[in-house]
Amino acid sequence: MSLMIKGGRVLDPATKTDMIADILIEDGVVKTIGTKLKVKADETIDATGKYIMPGFIDLHVHLRDPGLTDKETVETGAAAAAKGGYTTIMAMPNTKPVVDNSDVLSYVLNKGKTVTRVHVHQAGAVTVGMEGKKLTDMEDMVRHGAIAFSEDGKSVMDTRLCRDAMHEIAKLDVVFLDHCEEKSLVNGGVINEDENCERLGLPGIHNTVENVIASRDYLLATEAGARLHLCHCSTKEVVGMLRAAKQYGHRITAEVCPHHFTLTSDDIPSAPEEVQNCDNTPTLSKMPASKAGLEMVNYKMNPPLRSEADRQALIAGLKDGSIDCIATDHAPHTAEDKNKGMLDAPFGIVGLETAAALTYSELVLKDVLTPLQMAEKMSYNPAKILRLDAGTITEGKDADLVIFDPNATYTIDKNTFVSKSKNTPFHGRTVTGRVDMTIIGGTIVYEYEREDK
Repeated sequence: MSLMIKGGRVLDPATKTDMIADILIEDGVVKTIGTKLKVKADETIDATGKYIMPGFIDLHVHLRDPGLTDKETVETGAAAAAKGGYTTIMAMPNTKPVVDNSDVLSYVLNKGKTVTRVHVHQAGAVTVGMEGKKLTDMEDMVRHGAIAFSEDGKSVMDTRLCRDAMHEIAKLDVVFLDHCEEKSLVNGGVINEDENCERLGLPGIHNTVENVIASRDYLLATEAGARLHLCHCSTKEVVGMLRAAKQYGHRITAEVCPHHFTLTSDDIPSAPEEVQNCDNTPTLSKMPASKAGLEMVNYKMNPPLRSEADRQALIAGLKDGSIDCIATDHAPHTAEDKNKGMLDAPFGIVGLETAAALTYSELVLKDVLTPLQMAEKMSYNPAKILRLDAGTITEGKDADLVIFDPNATYTIDKNTFVSKSKNTPFHGRTVTGRVDMTIIGGTIVYEYEREDK
């Protein structure tokens, strides 16, 4: 089976390629890249005016499978990934049961191979049951296919145990995907600690919650020689730490999510007057019935939306390379779970189907990143972090590609999401840039034109 992609702008960060070219794919592999190729193929795609990039790779996805499949499954999460241009995803281990042993790990990996062509990787938990008391058998999980470990959703609060984990991760030469949150400092907070706490009548989460653990784990990883990757960075202080660490040549990488470089706490909608009490303080635990309450909970994520100063620091970190990549922290929740008010609703939003458009709209169109750098942050760098033979468009490599239309302007509609969950703050937002096609191993797994057929 052969596939010809004609006349697209080929963007390959691995080779610094940025050129108009044709790509011939044969038997799932990139056969030839060149201009005006005159080769017959079984199918030809006209990519004129569009970008051809390596398939996106998401280091940070919650598939909720096993055990929480009312929110998402491997199959629906992979379908959302394909629609978003992702050809490879890394699932977090906070499922039920937790992915803390090779049996549960193998369940996800085997299911991924069965129900989707998207490459599904599964991170193993750092501690048994993610209870922070005893390390998992990481070596056994590595033997069964784990290439990363995480306690995402929380941090390993016992510093001695975290140090032991870093040494084990260094020995196994895998990567620690680190959720940085000093639990004792959270104190019931649900949004960023700033002037919006008073406006919304909500307890706050200070930057220090993230900064303390990011600093601690950076020191622990450096001492152990472990590969450390900071998840969903949100504070200006962490960006400064990353910048300094890289100047010293230390083995630390980091990601930022589209919601953190797009939104701030100022964007969280206020409670309507009809759900305020006599003291004019929002009674948020009673807000599920209100439309504004439902909208507000879709701005509840962890770490929270920060200040404009933090947002600008994150953007600067992406621009200068202090932050290596863009990940979604795709966190699906049912409407029932989210419909509990800001104090009780779970943290998190879905992101696989909106990340590319938000990245292009907020970073490329605003001259923060070039299109080639967008491909680097969303594909090539994540591949390097995970040590995958991917993230490139090179002759002889697997044809995992995304065709992206940089001229398409549209309004995000959560009702068109293929994810099981629709919890997003971006519903109704106008964006530019659309994934038109996702190709994995030379097979078209998603095509925009065929969406309604």
